[in-house]
Amino acid sequence: MRFIPNFKGYDFFPHGTHINFMRFRNVCFWASIIAIVVSIGLFAIRGLNYGVDFKGGTLIEVQTTSGVPADVSALRTQLGGLGLGDVQIQEFGATNEVLIRVEQQPGEEAGQQAALKKVIDALGSNYVQRRVEVVGPAVSAELRRTGILAVTIAVLAIMAYVWFRFEWQFAVGTLLSLLHDVMVVVGIFALFQLEFDLGIVAALLTILGYSVNDTVVVSDRIRENLRKYKRMELSELLNLSINETLSRTILTGVTTIVVLLALFVFGGSVMRYFTLAMLLGVLIGTYSSIFIAAPILEVLGVKRETVTGGEKTAAARG
Repeated sequence: MRFIPNFKGYDFFPHGTHINFMRFRNVCFWASIIAIVVSIGLFAIRGLNYGVDFKGGTLIEVQTTSGVPADVSALRTQLGGLGLGDVQIQEFGATNEVLIRVEQQPGEEAGQQAALKKVIDALGSNYVQRRVEVVGPAVSAELRRTGILAVTIAVLAIMAYVWFRFEWQFAVGTLLSLLHDVMVVVGIFALFQLEFDLGIVAALLTILGYSVNDTVVVSDRIRENLRKYKRMELSELLNLSINETLSRTILTGVTTIVVLLALFVFGGSVMRYFTLAMLLGVLIGTYSSIFIAAPILEVLGVKRETVTGGEKTAAARG
């Protein structure tokens, strides 16, 4: 008979934790409110560093042919004298890679192509093209509208699902946590003027899905415990529910972060800002699931008699 080893696995996270999360409720609420207000202020004052997708114009990614670091200051002087208006130049990824943005030129497609030819001729044989993107003003405006619409519809659809699946208090907590996640990520991009393009919109939509998945897991455990523990104080019950799902929350977050870090380091310059937005979203989404979505139930006063469903699951756990 073939020998099969008895492997039981390993618990990376201790079970039966008793962390008092509700003790930090007020501090976290105020910290989140301040973060949201600051993010809105940054968005209104500084705005976002829209990529070519949303602003229109020409984006050119080049790399030095010799492999030596690019002289960004010399490039600014050289390309600034071409008469193309605002030309932004920055290192992108490795020190020998440069990202050049040329503002929207008059003359529609012909004007953009003429500007592109001027830049390529000025760079000469010292640089090789890696990527070129040309977007017109009509297309960029439409992409901006559809991007905002996509995020708005996603938030509303998630709120409707949670409201249907749970009670209205859970839906309010989920909505506030999702708005918090999106606003803080957008605020960070506005603060550091990181490029905001269609890839970041895709990252925001992915963040919404990740965050609501984590929130639903915690909410489902809270609802089960509301039916199981009839006389337990709500604050204590919320702590119990978060602690019971904490190992799942931490391990899911850590494994996701490991993959995203690998993409951030080895995924190349094209994936860098997308991966950064995802990393921020996972960290902020995990925080909001624990310190916003759950504690808001105590503020709104969710009642046991209004909680429906989950009888079989609660009975089985009892």
